[in-house]
Amino acid sequence: MSDLANPGKRLLLVAACALVDADGRVLLAQRPPGKQLAGLWEFPGGKVEPGETPEQCIIRELHEEIGIETDIPCLAPLTFASHSYDDFHLLMPLFVCRRFRGIAQPREGQALKWVRPKQMRDYPMPPADAPLIPFLIDLL
Repeated sequence: MSDLANPGKRLLLVAACALVDADGRVLLAQRPPGKQLAGLWEFPGGKVEPGETPEQCIIRELHEEIGIETDIPCLAPLTFASHSYDDFHLLMPLFVCRRFRGIAQPREGQALKWVRPKQMRDYPMPPADAPLIPFLIDLL
């Protein structure tokens, strides 16, 4: 069934960040057991809260999830994903961040891994995240 036949599908706005280290690797986080899409690797980020911009969401989520601090001018928009899941439609801007403070630490039971963009396809990702890989390969 097409989305046009199901106009009541909820739109979910999620912001994600490709955190890039000095060696050109990108941080991936593995969704912990018990969460939807558990075991899949994704870019850090999360749901944009009411009254929050995607950039503010990234700053909050990086701090909460992995203990990283950054600032809005350090977030560069790269591309976005638009993907229909069974019960909602996801819209996810992807930002790139090369300037940040701190060392990534898993704060929510997730595994973390720094990965070269060309190796990202070796990590199973949610359907909305995987199509973003070519943009990072071209950039880095």
